[in-house]
Amino acid sequence: MREGIDFYFDLSGYMVFTEKYLSERGYCCGNGCRHCPYQYENVPEPKRTELILISNLQTPRD
Repeated sequence: MREGIDFYFDLSGYMVFTEKYLSERGYCCGNGCRHCPYQYENVPEPKRTELILISNLQTPRD
């Protein structure tokens, strides 16, 4: 794994996987990863709905 490509550290010091890394892994792990390319499909409710709403608010619109 390569820092800046597969992951980075946020301001709190947490290691955050990139969308590139997560999509190459091939499935949603269910942990609610920040850049999940799978629409959080394995995250249990109600957390899944909350993450989708937050993600939609943070995504810039054209």
